Amino acid sequence: MTGPAPTYFAYRTPLGHVTIASDGRALTALAFGERELEGRKLATELTNRAANQLQEYLAGKRRAFDLPLAPAGTEFQRRVWEALREVPYGKARSYSDLAAAIGSPRSCRAVGSACNKNPLPVIVPSHRVIGANGAPSGHGDDAKAKAYLLDLERRTLRAEAQAKEPTARA
Repeated sequence: MTGPAPTYFAYRTPLGHVTIASDGRALTALAFGERELEGRKLATELTNRAANQLQEYLAGKRRAFDLPLAPAGTEFQRRVWEALREVPYGKARSYSDLAAAIGSPRSCRAVGSACNKNPLPVIVPSHRVIGANGAPSGHGDDAKAKAYLLDLERRTLRAEAQAKEPTARA
């Protein structure tokens, strides 16, 4: 008896197309662009739910994802990815902060490598990890995407705070 088969499907978002993959039980990957990933090209209830939550996040209406995740990686990478999920919405941490959070303060480079290999970007928010100089790290489009996502979160938090402020009475 075999379990559910892997599937993937590309969805249009404000970031452009993203391809979301599933093993049938949990999400396994999110890739920017229209990609061919493992399995059959087929939208499923799970990939559709992930795409909907991603749209809500990008519209500033969702702060966290409620999806089953099964990223493939080493034990160390999975520890880093779990720690990424603890970084608050709209906040940023350095690679050294994240290394300390997983109890391995001298592993900044390994943490950076694990963040770079994150198979579920945005959902596992590696964009919230920045360089020691305070700037989004990465190369080219990756750094631009990180900056865009951090700015989106900060703008959403500011808008929510302004909406809660009492209005001045004349």
